[in-house]
Amino acid sequence: MNITMVGTGYVGLVTGACFSEVGINVTCVDIDEKKIENLRKGILPIYEPGLEDLVSRNYEKGRLNFSTNLSESLDDADVVFGAVGTPPDEDGSADLKYVIEVAREVGCNMKKYLLMVTKSTVPVGTAEKVREAIQKELNNRGEKIDFDVASNPEFLKEGAAVDDFLKPDRIVVGTDSEKARKIMEKLYKPFTMNGHPVIFMDIVSAEMTKYAANSMLATKISFMNDIANLCEIVGADVNSVRKGIGSDRRIGAYFIYPGTGYGGSCFPKDVKALIKSAEKHGYNMEVLKAVENVNERQKLILFAKATTYFNGNLSGKTFAMWGLSFKPHTDDMREAPSLVIIRKLLNAGAKVKAYDPVSFEEAKRILGDSVELVTDQYEALIDTDGLFLVTEWPEFKFPNFNVMKKLLKTYVIFDGRNIYDPEELTNCGFDYFGIGRIKIK
Repeated sequence: MNITMVGTGYVGLVTGACFSEVGINVTCVDIDEKKIENLRKGILPIYEPGLEDLVSRNYEKGRLNFSTNLSESLDDADVVFGAVGTPPDEDGSADLKYVIEVAREVGCNMKKYLLMVTKSTVPVGTAEKVREAIQKELNNRGEKIDFDVASNPEFLKEGAAVDDFLKPDRIVVGTDSEKARKIMEKLYKPFTMNGHPVIFMDIVSAEMTKYAANSMLATKISFMNDIANLCEIVGADVNSVRKGIGSDRRIGAYFIYPGTGYGGSCFPKDVKALIKSAEKHGYNMEVLKAVENVNERQKLILFAKATTYFNGNLSGKTFAMWGLSFKPHTDDMREAPSLVIIRKLLNAGAKVKAYDPVSFEEAKRILGDSVELVTDQYEALIDTDGLFLVTEWPEFKFPNFNVMKKLLKTYVIFDGRNIYDPEELTNCGFDYFGIGRIKIK
């Protein structure tokens, strides 16, 4: 089979590379000439464990190609995946201009039957807009060419996307055509042979499934953060509470770790988009609005703790920050809690020295010279008035606390991921503040 993947961002590149890994011929198309040129050289626009090797290997074998010409890429294609961005519009709804533009271009250039599959995260009803855009261009050309549309939402976790695609929990496909269903069955056969299920449904349900999944995970995070904040007030330990409820199979142990709030390219955008989608249909998503409000408040929790600790005056102080990406194993800083904390510290008159294992260049692009970016976690501590632990990278989990005491001016740690033992830190002479933890005196 031959696939054309439109968009070489996070979803498109991972999806294209993984399909090529199982022997499918894939052409990834993007209008960004520099990005395509770099991809041909093995230079990736994103950091994702395992992806660089996957891209290089399949490009060398000729199964994975890169192009800026969608028209030419359609000639041999059986399936076209739209994996372009759907950024939030000014009102929070998903902006579909790139999705529709791809559909229009397909309609302008297709010469034979094609299956147009939406891989981007899109609101309910987008497939019909895609169908209408393609058909309109065919009508303008005076052509009668059959085509189908389908929805195939992605469920990739940043930092584990390659493994998620090759060993998926489930594959969701929405289609209203038997022909399209058979094509998608053939496409995903290498995965179903290994026992990974394809769940077929109608297109509208598939579109809703993606938003519902991300919104449920965001809800679990905000709920646990709310519980953690209450634990601090009443004197409970959220880690004990988490274990107590996580052992219930109806609840599960995943996504119930308290912290500084969710970020990234998906959860904030998708929660907003689902709220707006509901409003357009006259329905009020009260739970999701609360989820969003709790999350925005939670991003300020470490700053609030630091402000209280220093009696309301952070001016002139310098703080170390470990972790800038919104989660480990990615360089993605979109909607990252670190950015909120940094802005609050700078506005309060403080300075920030920050370290992240892979986000140095991305942080430099976003933050410029507003913070001091360093290339070693201990260098970030030199002559600082405390440490903010924001992202739970593995290398932060077992630091040398004696070395840290030699570098820090003030022995205080604001642990936004609860990766340290409060009793151990207190015994080492640190003032320790976690999320929902019992204060050790």
